[in-house]
Amino acid sequence: MNIATRFLATLAVLALATSANAAPIHYVTSLSGPNEGNASPGVGTATLDLDTATHQWTYHVDFSGLTGTTTASHTHAATVAAGTGTAGVATTTPSYTGFPLGVTSGTWDHVFDMTLASSYNPSYVSAHGGTTAQAELDLAQAIADGKAYLNIHSSTFGGGEIRGFWAAAVPAQATSWGKIRNLYR
Repeated sequence: MNIATRFLATLAVLALATSANAAPIHYVTSLSGPNEGNASPGVGTATLDLDTATHQWTYHVDFSGLTGTTTASHTHAATVAAGTGTAGVATTTPSYTGFPLGVTSGTWDHVFDMTLASSYNPSYVSAHGGTTAQAELDLAQAIADGKAYLNIHSSTFGGGEIRGFWAAAVPAQATSWGKIRNLYR
């Protein structure tokens, strides 16, 4: 094997190793009634790790103090402006898989495979090219742009008791369409 061939083979191995070990992109949010437009004393925090190599999205949510019992929870995207407005449900409906319902406080952890249609609201996939690949790219970009929010609905506030827009954890790891698109290649 000549030097040029060895060099190209080494580059190929390094490229594969780099893409297989892509670091997750970490997002956080704080949920509250005022964020949802009401006076609920409910609060919550959530984290979301997007693994661009495996397409696994890992959620962790803690919430308490709701005035009603939970009826649904999901992520909405994309609002017109970052940090404000409303949008349709992007993730599973009526609620995230396994989210605790009928309670006023709780904790939830779940890993979604974003290559599966069951990780989305079917209308979100249809509106985003009809493929989970495009739906994942668009949802990841909405999150990176601050145009996606998690909310928890309750028996007291059917439209949502607490909400929070996803934001990149400091330091920001992916904040532009180009960075998101390149991470998924």
